[in-house]
Order: sequence, then structure tokens, then C-alpha cells
Amino acid sequence: MKKIILLLSAAVVLISCSKVGKDEYLITGTATGIDNGKTIILETQDATGMMLPKDTVKVQNGKFEMKGTITEPAFYTIQLEGAQAKIPLILENGEVTIAIDKDSIQKSKVSGTYNNDEYVNFNKEITKVQKKLMDFQNKNMQAMNAAQQAKDTVVINGLMKEFSKIQEEVGVASKAKYVAYAETHPKSFITALIIQGMLNDPTADVAKSEKLYNNLEESLKKTKPGIAIKTKLAEMKAPAAVGAAPVGEAK
Repeated sequence: MKKIILLLSAAVVLISCSKVGKDEYLITGTATGIDNGKTIILETQDATGMMLPKDTVKVQNGKFEMKGTITEPAFYTIQLEGAQAKIPLILENGEVTIAIDKDSIQKSKVSGTYNNDEYVNFNKEITKVQKKLMDFQNKNMQAMNAAQQAKDTVVINGLMKEFSKIQEEVGVASKAKYVAYAETHPKSFITALIIQGMLNDPTADVAKSEKLYNNLEESLKKTKPGIAIKTKLAEMKAPAAVGAAPVGEAK
């Protein structure tokens, strides 16, 4: 009996420690070395591609905090005043921690919720797959610039041919990585985005995409990407439109 009471007490403590309720998010950020008063904007893209601010705060003593409501996961970015790059994150119900690297925004760290942790790990795996392409670009950048200035088409065409070959290899490997992730992570918001992207490919395997969609956690099927996938699948599976008059039939 005492063990049961202790377990219940522990559960109450864990629940009471949560700083967010249903459909709420809390972003706790550190901005070490960044001046007080610097603006930080939480923003997202609308359907036209324009960036829309959701929240704006000021850095105080190397820290910042944002709290609000959101009903489903969605991609957002953090924009630090004066920084050239943005910090991507998945805004969702829960507590998100962001550590801004003022010297290299791309090295800033986001963690704290399932989808953000998955996004970080997924990007690491994709970076490994695409490393061969990046290495080729870095190794041959000077040679390409020199060839372009000298109008040396032989060198230019040779480098472009080699680049295209590596690009094709990386593309195939990346696609395989996307599919493998989607097959093994039905609870991840990234999986919904992967399936949505697959269906934008004219050569998409509809049966495969539908199977991945059916395996998605139910809550993800209710998100904007989930609804878009369902709609697209219905369109792709529908028979050709009927209504064209038979050849030779007068109207």
C-alpha cells in the first residue's frame, strides 16, 4: 500500500512540474554573449512564402522565454536580430529549449520535445548521406571558379559531369533514408512531411505512400500535412474524370 502511495505521489510531482498545459508551448532560450535588448522573433511561413511573426521578445541577461498556444505541430524559425541565418524548430505542445550560438547560428541547439529531438537526429543522418556531395563541392570550388574565369569548358564540363553523378547517387541514398525513416517512425511529424513530399513526385509509389499514411499515428493524420496527404491520395486513386463525349458523338 505504501509503495502505491509513493508511486502516486511521484506521479503528482511530475505532473505539477510541467510548465505547460494542453495545446501550450514554452520556449526557454539561452543567448550567451548576446546584448540585452536584442530582439528575437518566432516566425513561420504562410501559404505565399511570407514570414509571419507569432511572438517577439527581448534578450535579458543572456536569456529569453516565449509561451503561447498551438493546436498541432508545425515548422517555425527563431530569428535573432542581426543574424543572417534562422534557427528552425518544430513548434508543438511541450517545453522546448534553445541554446543560441552567437558565432554560428547554424550550430544553435534545439531540444526538449519528441519531434524536435527527432528532427535533430534526422538532420544528422541526412548530413552523413550528403557528405560526399558537400566534400566534392568544397574540394573543387576553386577549380570551378578558375575554370569559369578562364572559360575552360573542358574542365567545367568534367567537373559538372562528376558532380551530377555524385548528386544522383546522393539523391538515391537520401530518398532511401527518407523512406526508411518514415517506415520506422509513425509517431514523428517528420514522417508526415516525408509522405507529403513523396506524393509531390510524379513517379510516386501510391501504394507505398498509402501504406505509410495508414501507419501514421492518428493525431498526425489530423494535422495539415496529414489532411493534405489524405486529399492527395484520394485524387491520385480516383478514376479519370468522366464527361468527355465519345468520338464522333454530336453535342
